[in-house]
Amino acid sequence: MYQQMIFVNLAVNDLDASKEFFTELGYSINAQFSDEHTASVVISDTIVAMVHTKQRYAEFTKKEIADSTKTSEVLLALSSESREKVDELVEKAVAAGGSVSGETQDQGFMYGRAFDDPDGHTWEVVWMDPSVVEG
Repeated sequence: MYQQMIFVNLAVNDLDASKEFFTELGYSINAQFSDEHTASVVISDTIVAMVHTKQRYAEFTKKEIADSTKTSEVLLALSSESREKVDELVEKAVAAGGSVSGETQDQGFMYGRAFDDPDGHTWEVVWMDPSVVEG
């Protein structure tokens, strides 16, 4: 059965630093789709972050590239299997050079936190009680 995938493309200031950051979070780099200007960060079987040098990213758009440390161009949200895994990923991100973004959101059935990667892209990590999601 076909599973649709998402490829999130992000411009980064330092490709090697971005690769190190994401591998410290536990993600792998797919060498087949990586080179000196791009790294393919495998988040799951259906989610891949393509991090590009700004020079490479500019090849895909005629628009000005946002300075993600000053402007929000996208909010990326990842689901998590538990509250503890939400905290674990955010703590790994901070230890790897990211920073906490915003306040913890705890609504009982839903728990979320967010971090900014070293380039300022905001990643939200959210757990939802499966019994509520299944309805």
